[in-house]
Amino acid sequence: MNVAFLGLSQRNRYVVLGIALSAITVGCGPEKPSIFVWHAYRGDEEKALEQATRRWEEKTGNHVDLLAIPHGAYAAKLEAAIPHGHGPDLFIDAHERLGSFVRDGLVAKVDDKEIQAFATEGAARRALTVAGKGYGFPLASKGLALIVNRQFVPNKPASFEALFHGTYPAGIKPLAYEIQSAYGQAPFVHAFGSHFIAADGTFGFVGEPAEKSLDLVAGWQKRGVVVPDADGALVSQLFAAERVAAVISGPWFLADFSAKFPIDVYPLPPLYVPADVPPAGAPASTGDGPLPRPFLTVEAAFLTPDGATRPEVHDLANFLATDPDSLRLRATVGKQVVALAAGVDLPATTVAFGKVADQAELTPTSPAMRATWVPVEQALKKVLRGDATSHDAVLEAGRRFADATKPPLQGEPPPKKTPLFVVFGMILLGAVFAAIKQAKQTDIRAELRRSKTAYAYVTHAAIIVALLVVAPLVAGAATSLYAGTRSDPTYVGFTNYIDILTARGGALLGHGSFYLTLLVTVLWTIINVFFHVSIGLLLGVVLSRESLRLKPLYRTLLILPWAIPSYVTALSWKGMFHKQYGAVNGILHFFGVAPVSWFSKFSTAFTANITTNVWLGFPFMMVVTMGALTSIPKDVLEAADVDGATPWQRFRYVTLPLLRPALLPSVALGAVWTFNMFNVVFLVSEGEPDGTTDILVSDAYRWAFTRDAQYGYAAAYAVVIFGILFLGSRALQWLGERFSGTSEASK
Repeated sequence: MNVAFLGLSQRNRYVVLGIALSAITVGCGPEKPSIFVWHAYRGDEEKALEQATRRWEEKTGNHVDLLAIPHGAYAAKLEAAIPHGHGPDLFIDAHERLGSFVRDGLVAKVDDKEIQAFATEGAARRALTVAGKGYGFPLASKGLALIVNRQFVPNKPASFEALFHGTYPAGIKPLAYEIQSAYGQAPFVHAFGSHFIAADGTFGFVGEPAEKSLDLVAGWQKRGVVVPDADGALVSQLFAAERVAAVISGPWFLADFSAKFPIDVYPLPPLYVPADVPPAGAPASTGDGPLPRPFLTVEAAFLTPDGATRPEVHDLANFLATDPDSLRLRATVGKQVVALAAGVDLPATTVAFGKVADQAELTPTSPAMRATWVPVEQALKKVLRGDATSHDAVLEAGRRFADATKPPLQGEPPPKKTPLFVVFGMILLGAVFAAIKQAKQTDIRAELRRSKTAYAYVTHAAIIVALLVVAPLVAGAATSLYAGTRSDPTYVGFTNYIDILTARGGALLGHGSFYLTLLVTVLWTIINVFFHVSIGLLLGVVLSRESLRLKPLYRTLLILPWAIPSYVTALSWKGMFHKQYGAVNGILHFFGVAPVSWFSKFSTAFTANITTNVWLGFPFMMVVTMGALTSIPKDVLEAADVDGATPWQRFRYVTLPLLRPALLPSVALGAVWTFNMFNVVFLVSEGEPDGTTDILVSDAYRWAFTRDAQYGYAAAYAVVIFGILFLGSRALQWLGERFSGTSEASK
């Protein structure tokens, strides 16, 4: 056959090859489109999901693309992608956002027949029902429980007081949990009869019940029975290192934790012991105290509107929720409390977590729920720091919630768009006049013909800049003229800008005002740039000395802070500033200085942010200085030596003026970077205490993603920031030119 094929003419060979390829293509058939699944799992949970989807692929022949997205950015990405058809076919998320998802059209209703096929009556089904309609396939439930080290707590504690009064080795704390977290506070809020959101959708964290919950945990911290300032990572580390007897956490804790010692899991015990046997220091009680009621969250596989049109997506969701293989993998590998556990052998700890549902409260699905977390958390932190009484903290939390959920226009008629058109018309008219003036000064046609090749080379760059810079700026400016949700925006004209510039009707330098945040941002920028330039200039000059030994080693070590990703450095410094376990306080303790609670006061929290950012920023100025020093002619420096100049005089009158042309643009660039240095502020101090260390960009982020999704207000913030930076850069350029002109004239 090969001989026969070779005997054909070239044309006939192409015909035969074409027929063969066509046959192969037809035989293979069209490739099935992938199913795109988004999730926020990590560790063992992610591994279990991957194994379950692979099992489904083997059974059906379909292909699944899994995409893991960080939890903090998950909701925002869903809201941005799904309405434009760029999102997943199916996504896994907690039911607490279901109200917002339904309102914004991000999820599709599940058919009643499908519900009957996999769901039973209970918390899982109730959690996934909005206005009598079912959404999603329940996968797992999650709630807080008490996880104990059996070596220290051999039996189930009768109460929290019984846990606190146990006998432990020296250096062992009874309890650790995320004490400054609103989610961790929720069980005690519910225990005293308060709520985050009331039944009518109003703010529920009010009155004496909320105050009692704050006083309770503040008392625990004062007594030293809980670890203060603990986040999730620290809780895990302390428990693994056997430095705490028990922790409060959810099933995800076990997914990330490999126990080297026996553990037990119990529902949260009562807050007080019976009054007839009161422990020392315990509050009075007439009987068993209130029972903590944590939030119960149901994770589900939700179908998007596009995904709901594909039968295979329904089949995948049903498989993940009901198939015995999927249930077993998620329960054993992922250590999840699967929603449908009938016929599945579950680990003992997973069974124990399943009992949490009996005393838990379903997390509300109200869209306003997302605006409650920050006010409650800030109230909790202020009480724990001793900055406010529980009464004042609760009142302030109510004001914060009202400010975050303030409806657009508040009953006022919508503004007319005429002023908007006037403003943009004036801008366009100015651009036209500028173009006419430029055309009169130069022969544009001749210039274009003369530089045709050059313009051709930069055209693609101009297009990219227009798409990546100009277009988002225009879109942001347009968004700033609206308020409300993405699915139901309300045109408000320049109301957002008026609110910003009038401090939302409060004191101009009051808490959370634009002007106070601007003042902090300017102070932050000036201090950082000063140290960046000073340290970078000093190190650059020192490392440029020819007599210095081991210069390559020093340069490499000093550039490392710049080479490491900023968020890694920020998280490292945050850990080093921890009051109890941080390296900074460890060094202070070595020298006999008392440990500092770095994030409890503005001065210390601001210092922590400054220290971290200086560490990140000085290498850039050092590299610029070393590069600029290589361009200084040696004969100029030698002439200064011959004239008898001292080292300081040579640096001041020769080296520094020659460095100025390179330093001025670098200083301007560093100022812009520092002005917008989101990572350090967001990760190190997190704006603490009480948002006072936030800068403009971090405050804009909070308006967009933590304060009831006020994207219009956040967009107006962004436009104002752009205006400040634009005017600031022009001012720096003018000062640089003026300074350079003065220097030249003096010569």
